[in-house]
Amino acid sequence: MHHRLREALSVTRASLAEGTPGQAATRELLLYRHGFCAALDGHHQGEDRTLFPAIAAAHPELRPVLRSLEQDHSMIAHLLGGLRAAVDRAAPPEELDQHLEGIAAILESHFRYEERQLLTVLETLELAAVPGEVLGPI
Repeated sequence: MHHRLREALSVTRASLAEGTPGQAATRELLLYRHGFCAALDGHHQGEDRTLFPAIAAAHPELRPVLRSLEQDHSMIAHLLGGLRAAVDRAAPPEELDQHLEGIAAILESHFRYEERQLLTVLETLELAAVPGEVLGPI
């Protein structure tokens, strides 16, 4: 899941860097904003609602890690809101790239921390849930 989200962000930043003119660039960013933001929001909501409570029940010692990850989710949602607003008002490419750069930096830090802290646990966790409910719509 993290790999797919990283790729989506990379493709979007590359498209913006290519300087696709006018409406085509705006259309691409609107599609990205809708698809990527929905996927990321869904992924984080699934973790907060289903995955993290299951981890906390099986591994109470990880509760501080899970709280930190949930705080990241809130911060990332705020950054995505800033990107949505910038795209909706057709901000200049430099501003859009600043939003994407900030999101990319926070996401990479978040993903790496989550992977370091939870990967071993996730490999052994028994979770009775539909994958889409846990991982989001990607």
